[in-house]
Amino acid sequence: MNALIDKIISQEEKYSVFLQRLELIFNKMDNKYNELCEYYGFYCTGCEDNCCFTRFYHHTFAEYLYMKKGLDTLAPANRKEIAQKALSICRQTSELEKSGLPVHLPCPLNYDGMCVLYAYRPMICRLHGIPHELALPGRERKINPGCDEFNAKCGSKKYMKFDRTHLYAELAGLESSMKKELNISERIKMTIAQMISSL
Repeated sequence: MNALIDKIISQEEKYSVFLQRLELIFNKMDNKYNELCEYYGFYCTGCEDNCCFTRFYHHTFAEYLYMKKGLDTLAPANRKEIAQKALSICRQTSELEKSGLPVHLPCPLNYDGMCVLYAYRPMICRLHGIPHELALPGRERKINPGCDEFNAKCGSKKYMKFDRTHLYAELAGLESSMKKELNISERIKMTIAQMISSL
């Protein structure tokens, strides 16, 4: 994996244009999410079952490289501290899995309940918590509920249509084009802690 990452990072002049396109997609996600929050009157201020403690996997090199771009904006001391946190979380995760215990560890970017790279966070971190629907190829359209905190505060309000399908498709299309440009055939499935640990 390290050789692949080095190969990708060495082609910054090729992938930078794709990160600009990714920003536009993320802006669409943020605008829609904010519109829905306004409708529901839902504003996340943290909760006991904080999504920053949920082990989300991310599946695009575009999000990986965007995360790297964000890390590069931090001071070296901050990057070092975050890298150490990420490595510790990866080690703890491995130990918990071997013991058959549940994994409930914070994201290494979470400091006092706030994300230090909020502007560079991946797709799922932008969209989590709000009821939505998805129509994947070959499957029936499915409406998914909001998070527990949303349901407790706003669950009685009428559902406002939020179809994530086109946002997923845009991200998938960008990822496909970028991988073709960078000559990558491999797939990625990594947590934020794993992403940071690999840089």
